[in-house]
Amino acid sequence: MSGKKSGVAFFEGSSWFHRVKLLQDDGTTKYSKRGGFTSEEEAEESYYQYEADYKKACRAYQAQHKINKNIGFKDYLLYWFEEVYSQRIQNTTRMVGAYTLYDLILPHLEQDIKLKYLNAEYLDALLEAVAKTTESAGNKSRELISVALKEAVADGYIKTNPIDATKTYPRRKPNVTILSKAKLKEFLGVAADNNWYMEILLGLFCGLRKGEILGLKFSDVDFEDRTITISRQITSSPVVEKGDSKIEAYNIEEKEPKTENSYRKLKVPKPVIAEIMKRKEMIDLLKAESDGRYIDGDYISCQANGVPHAASAMNNALTKLCKRNAMPHITVHGLRHMYATILLEQGVQLVTVSALLGHSSVNTTFEYYCEIMDETEKIIGFMNNTFVPEGENDSD
Repeated sequence: MSGKKSGVAFFEGSSWFHRVKLLQDDGTTKYSKRGGFTSEEEAEESYYQYEADYKKACRAYQAQHKINKNIGFKDYLLYWFEEVYSQRIQNTTRMVGAYTLYDLILPHLEQDIKLKYLNAEYLDALLEAVAKTTESAGNKSRELISVALKEAVADGYIKTNPIDATKTYPRRKPNVTILSKAKLKEFLGVAADNNWYMEILLGLFCGLRKGEILGLKFSDVDFEDRTITISRQITSSPVVEKGDSKIEAYNIEEKEPKTENSYRKLKVPKPVIAEIMKRKEMIDLLKAESDGRYIDGDYISCQANGVPHAASAMNNALTKLCKRNAMPHITVHGLRHMYATILLEQGVQLVTVSALLGHSSVNTTFEYYCEIMDETEKIIGFMNNTFVPEGENDSD
């Protein structure tokens, strides 16, 4: 017995149903229905998922079982990326490819064209539009399309690859030091006895900028929830006498974060929280012994009298640490890059990494890390592998 109908879902008997199309192994379509849903919304959601799966299966069948000379460029790219390319690449490479296809190429593919009619002029116009997005967009998009079309030639969809006749775009090379897992452990081992160890951990395992580390206050830390709130930075402003170009000194200033997205709350690993607590105990002792001379700005990272460090102080300390222990030169920005690389290698989505770093947009994150994710040596171990000795377990 049928009841009322609404949209793609209908009520029958005691539950909600929707129609489905299922692609069979021989390429034919079977029509059926699915039921047992408790609400119209639940049935509709299932319907649209079935529709998406059906279209995807049709594209895959077309490409695998017969050479469809009329397949569109867009449909071919979607099939090739999801069903062929993604099956043989690492997760981080897929992340770069997915962003390149879905966020750079497809939004600029305003007028689709059949694959067999694809030409250099069409691709040049597409890549020129894409290249305006970020510095690396043109190169990465041309690279992805080139691989896809090489396979289209090999599979018989097209006779020649038109990408070869298109304009090339420069390849941006990252200038970032990324340590291997072994080197990272070695670096943390020598850093553990350094006065800047807590600051190093904030850069490496929280991804904070130099100014954000120096501007962090104890009031920004929730020790119970193990979070920190980023709401300011410390910067240096040059002091120049009127009518003169010579810099006499630098003033330390407290300013708002770099961008609107830089305001953020971050979950902090337990070892980092432990180091912040140690620093608080040390500062409390300095206050007690200062006879009121301690200038209390509540800063976590500061000089012995409570005054914030100069903006260059942490990088100077890192330079000395690396030289003294024959380590590769690392900057605070390098620690931040390694934090992002670790997250990406753990499969964290680009948009999430962008938010954690406080970048102004996902494009900024892509620009920094698209090459790093493809080319650097993997840092397989993350926080627990670094701080928790083998044989111990921390499930919290």
